[in-house]
Amino acid sequence: MSNIIVLGAQWGDEGKGKIVDLFSERFDVIVRYQGGHNAGHTVYVGPRKFVLKLIPAGILRPGKIAVIGNGLVVDPGALMAEIGSLRASGVEVEKQLAISDRAHVIFPYHPLVEKLSEAREGRIAIGTTARGIGPAYEDKVARRGLRIADLLDRGFFREAFKTIADDKQTVLEAFKLGDRIDAGAICSQYEELAEMIRPMVTDTAQLLNRLLREGKKVMFEGAQGTLLDVDHGTYPFVTSSNASAGGACTGAGVPPTCIDGILGVSKAYITRVGGGPFPTEIHGEQGDAIRAAGKEFGAVTGRPRRCGWFDVPILKYTAAINGFDSMVLTKLDVLDGLKEIPVCMKYKLRGEELDWLPARIRDVEALEPVYEVLPGWEGTTAGVTRYEDLPAGARAYVEFLEAATGVEVGCVATGPEREETIVRPGSKLARLIGK
Repeated sequence: MSNIIVLGAQWGDEGKGKIVDLFSERFDVIVRYQGGHNAGHTVYVGPRKFVLKLIPAGILRPGKIAVIGNGLVVDPGALMAEIGSLRASGVEVEKQLAISDRAHVIFPYHPLVEKLSEAREGRIAIGTTARGIGPAYEDKVARRGLRIADLLDRGFFREAFKTIADDKQTVLEAFKLGDRIDAGAICSQYEELAEMIRPMVTDTAQLLNRLLREGKKVMFEGAQGTLLDVDHGTYPFVTSSNASAGGACTGAGVPPTCIDGILGVSKAYITRVGGGPFPTEIHGEQGDAIRAAGKEFGAVTGRPRRCGWFDVPILKYTAAINGFDSMVLTKLDVLDGLKEIPVCMKYKLRGEELDWLPARIRDVEALEPVYEVLPGWEGTTAGVTRYEDLPAGARAYVEFLEAATGVEVGCVATGPEREETIVRPGSKLARLIGK
């Protein structure tokens, strides 16, 4: 068994939460390394449904260490709400959770700034969750952010926060917004929250490097997906952090040499939430039917996801960016009953053929998918737990995607429950997770 990164191969919502929860049984430590409480991972454990926004899915396994890394931006109120929900379900959060003292803090003015930015005339509307994640990262990069370590230092925090709040108030007033920032009330609220999380806060980079030296096995959990990565995604319709594999080391404070394998999680089709180009999007009744069958609504926001056919060039692109050793294919069961399943094999752009995602957003918007149509299958894949028991057509579909993308499909998910998963014997994925 090895130290691995598990991350999204598409635009997020690929089912990473279930996969991290499933594989975490075989690891000692599970680390979330980027994003904020805009990214929800849904995990089903028997009849119970958990929606995790900041805390790694591994927290649901007793005795595992769950780490919120320095690469996240943290809303302490949202974090405490999540901790409270887990406590109510019997999870021993204080014993299992470690929060980085270097993670940056989201304050009430960050969502206000985000709404202002989205509404500005001439601004491309990204379709964000308006939870303040982007502005918090902006403050981090501009070196005016406050970290959890600063939040725990009362004397420093009050003085620093007042200065920043005054600046934000000036911005809001310049755009004639009536919102007032009550610096005193916010300071008091955040000081109370700081004391609640204080026992769980530590230097997580030091903790992780010590655990790695001791031979503990670590899984790094990505949020969102590679196509939302701020550097490699469909910019500007992206998130504000590095959702690709490269973000794991900077967002957790560990060296690249500790990573032994990278697993990409992909749906058997493709979805995205919010604005932005989507070459294989399915419109009309068929798109609605797949959305309904796959329950494609955001775990955090409830927003309906846009659905499309599997896109081979996208998977080739994200595989190259991340260096996938193996792929987890989720929601195969959603395609049960279809007579035909188109798969995008390449694009046409103004008469030229492409098999790689271009950089310019107007070029991505102009892409015309070139499909190969595969036959569907009779029977059901739902709940199947052995690869050889899948319908022949479903196995042919999996193996077609494997050949077309050049990435091993080492695992297939046939439903939301932990046991509704097939790890293919002899695969690279099986070796990486020690199965």
